[in-house]
Amino acid sequence: MMAIPIQQSVREIVLRTRGVSGGPVTRLMSPSDLGELIKPFVFLDLFDLDGQDPPMSMEHGWHPHSGIATVTVVFDGAVRYAETTGSSGVLPAGSVEWMQAGNGVWHTGAPEPQGVKGFQLWVALPPELENAPNASRYVMPEEVPVEGPARVILGSYGRSKSPIAAPPMTYLAVSLKAGEHWSFYPAKGHTVAWVSVLDGALRTSSRIPSGELAIFEPSGQSIDFVAEGNTRFVVGAAAKHPHDLVLGNYSVHTSREALRTGDKEIRRIGQQLVAEGKRSYALREYGNARASRSLPPADR
Repeated sequence: MMAIPIQQSVREIVLRTRGVSGGPVTRLMSPSDLGELIKPFVFLDLFDLDGQDPPMSMEHGWHPHSGIATVTVVFDGAVRYAETTGSSGVLPAGSVEWMQAGNGVWHTGAPEPQGVKGFQLWVALPPELENAPNASRYVMPEEVPVEGPARVILGSYGRSKSPIAAPPMTYLAVSLKAGEHWSFYPAKGHTVAWVSVLDGALRTSSRIPSGELAIFEPSGQSIDFVAEGNTRFVVGAAAKHPHDLVLGNYSVHTSREALRTGDKEIRRIGQQLVAEGKRSYALREYGNARASRSLPPADR
């Protein structure tokens, strides 16, 4: 009897985008578009500042968040950061920021003179964390665990576990040399999966060039990658966030009540800063955005 080879199915890409570029920053997804498809991953910026632009002002960059965590992965260069919690410093190449806004916090950042290149992700928090006290974790390069070609930013992969206490999900930063093969195996129940390429290109069910975000069909199946040239990328996987995305200007919550609670705390912190003679510019900008953008009608 002739043996019939079994064809292994390939996990298909169901959507891809190059986002919208605004100078050195490309918005690949937002909570109001693709974030709904791959929540808890709800926002992704690719940033590439080469140090040639005029210096950015830390003072003018202040803005608030609630209901989410921001995750910044620095591939090249360095970025300064500061929070209203009093935390501040510099994130060098290879480092990670986890800023869990919870019920509300303000922060800012600006590239160092040599520029900076990497990704900023927003993660929608579950109800038990969306209005909890804020918590931050800044992980230096030597503290980021490594599993093969992958740095483990969030969650666990193989025998490595991130030092960041995040909700269950996997987020990896991967570097492959030209022609190298690598397979990603999601954790059990993690049916949401996506990848975004910083430089180089990947071949999987189809080619993914640099600057693109690709979303895979819902499945627990592994994903095989081959690098075209030296390639760096991020890949995320999680169980689908089962809650609605209720949107503010810089916030994402699971209900209008939770959003109102977070917005009240954001405004309280902002008013305190104004009373101290600090950051009135940022509060004014927040007020203008709040009046004109996406808060629910009851909050306008």
